[in-house]
Amino acid sequence: MSDFNPEGLEINKTIDARGSACPGPLLEAKKGIGAVPVNGILEVMSGDASTKRDLPLWAKKVGHEYMGTAEGENYDRIFIRRKK
Repeated sequence: MSDFNPEGLEINKTIDARGSACPGPLLEAKKGIGAVPVNGILEVMSGDASTKRDLPLWAKKVGHEYMGTAEGENYDRIFIRRKK
């Protein structure tokens, strides 16, 4: 269970990748982050279990901030702050 609470966050872009298996959600995040302003927030919704491991690693690798993961019903909501 996640203790991250996204309530009150201003989400700049949401990607619904719930029907996509790995590496689909990661590829969608890579494409989508460009539409988010610097310091803006990208939300990725995914039902693929590996996404909540892959997205924080990707964010760190490319210089963005992984903010946390909130659990939805049968999917995760992963939040990334664009840093550059």
